[in-house]
Amino acid sequence: MTNPKTAIFEQFAELARVLGQGNRLELLEHAAQGERSVERLAQLTGLSLANASQHLQVLRRAGFVRSRRDGKRILYRLGDGPVIELLGALRRYAEHSRAEVRGIVSSYFDRLDSLEPVSRETLLQRLDEGSAMLLDVRPEDEFALGHLPGALNIPFADLERRLAELPKDTQIVAYCRGPYCVLSFEAVAALRAKGYDIKRLEDGFPEWKAAGLPVAAASDSRFS
Repeated sequence: MTNPKTAIFEQFAELARVLGQGNRLELLEHAAQGERSVERLAQLTGLSLANASQHLQVLRRAGFVRSRRDGKRILYRLGDGPVIELLGALRRYAEHSRAEVRGIVSSYFDRLDSLEPVSRETLLQRLDEGSAMLLDVRPEDEFALGHLPGALNIPFADLERRLAELPKDTQIVAYCRGPYCVLSFEAVAALRAKGYDIKRLEDGFPEWKAAGLPVAAASDSRFS
């Protein structure tokens, strides 16, 4: 008879093997924004349709994503359970133990924005006081699937031509897909250079939602 503890550890190891592939972690980040088609997920990650589908099937069998059929399309969303918390723990451990990760954070992300980000608790307080506005720099289709209440959506690609919509007398808090989302770092760097008072949210939409904080009602998934 297999030792129960050994059997449990083997299950842990199998889940770790599923996550041990960079493309799968990136697919999870995009699936965490809301329900998306295989085609859209492949496009966002730069994978071929066949490759994205294969990775998603592995993730689905392990419970990290769930799928449903909508006509001829297969739609995926994040699985049930503490998936975001698991990915957050992996990120924190990597930042603690891997010099390569710390080097990338220092040389790229900190170069764009080395200031302390705004915590969720602080943001809630500032929003309640009316002393901050929210800027969502994700693409329109992701914003439509769900977003922080009251956020203004200006995709990073449209930022330059829509500057007039942003106040200079109120602090702006920008967010996007998660702690390493390049869009929010680049938006903060670009707007700060133009004189705006802007900071990043400490993480992103999936972490906000996973924490049980208010989320604006998602639209239909016509963009996915």
